[in-house]
Amino acid sequence: MFYLVGLGLGDAKDITVRGLEIVKKCNKVLLEAYTSILTVGQEVLEAFYGRPVIIADRELCESNIDDILKEAIHTDVALLVVGDPLGATTHTDMLLRAKQLGVETEVVHNASIINAVSCCGLQLYNFGETVSIPYWTETWKPSSFFDKIVGNFSRNLHTLCLLDIKVKEPTEESLTKKIRQYMNPKFMTVSEASSQLLQIIEARQNSNITKSTLVVGLSRIGSPDQKIVARSLGEMQNYDLGPPLQSLVIPAPVLHPLELDYIRHYSVS
Repeated sequence: MFYLVGLGLGDAKDITVRGLEIVKKCNKVLLEAYTSILTVGQEVLEAFYGRPVIIADRELCESNIDDILKEAIHTDVALLVVGDPLGATTHTDMLLRAKQLGVETEVVHNASIINAVSCCGLQLYNFGETVSIPYWTETWKPSSFFDKIVGNFSRNLHTLCLLDIKVKEPTEESLTKKIRQYMNPKFMTVSEASSQLLQIIEARQNSNITKSTLVVGLSRIGSPDQKIVARSLGEMQNYDLGPPLQSLVIPAPVLHPLELDYIRHYSVS
C-alpha cells in the first residue's frame, strides 16, 4: 500500500490520528521536502513518530518515484506531505502512476493554506482562482499569473497567491555538467512578491490593481507565531513578516461587512 499522508501546517503534532497510526505501521516513511516545509525539522518528526524519516527531494518525487511505488506493491510505504497531500499536482501524478503499476493507495487529508487562509477573516467562498508567483531571474520574468489576479478582482473575488520556494534547485551552470550543483534554499517573501507585482502594474499602466490596493500578508500560518498584516501593496513591499513560509492575498475590491470588520484587526490604518 502507498499512503499519502497530510501533515497540516504547524508542527509534528498536526498530523491526524489516522495519519499517525499509518506512519507507525509503515515499513518506510518519506517526507516530501520541496513543495513546502514544516516549521520543525526532520529530527523533530522522527522523535515524535519514533521511527526514521527519509527526505524525499524533487528528483526522487518527480523522476524516481516509480522505484518507491514498486516497493509499495509488497510493503507499506508512506509519503508525508506538508499541508494536504493533493494540494500539488506532483502528488496527483503519483497516484496516477501507482494505478498504472497496480499499487493500492490511500490518502489522508489535512489542513492546507488553501483553507487555512480564512484565518485572515476573508470568507473562503469569496476566493477565486489561486495563483503561484514565481521567482524572477535576469532573463525570465513571467507575468501571466497577474491576468488571473485581475480576473478575480474584476469579479469581486479574493486571490490567494502562493509564493515560490527553491529547495535543492540545480544551478543553471550545473545543468550541463555531470556533477549537479545546487542553489542555497530560498523562500519568497511577501515583500518580494509585492515588489514583483508593482513592477507588473507599472509596466501595464492600465490595471484596476494599484499600489494603493489593500493586500494581506500571511506568515507561518498554523504555527503559534503566525503573523497576519493588512497593508497597501505599496507598503507591503517594504514590510518584513519574518521567517517562511509566507503567502499573499489580494482581497476583492468590495468586502463583506464581516470581512471588513475582521481584517481591520490586521491593519494599522
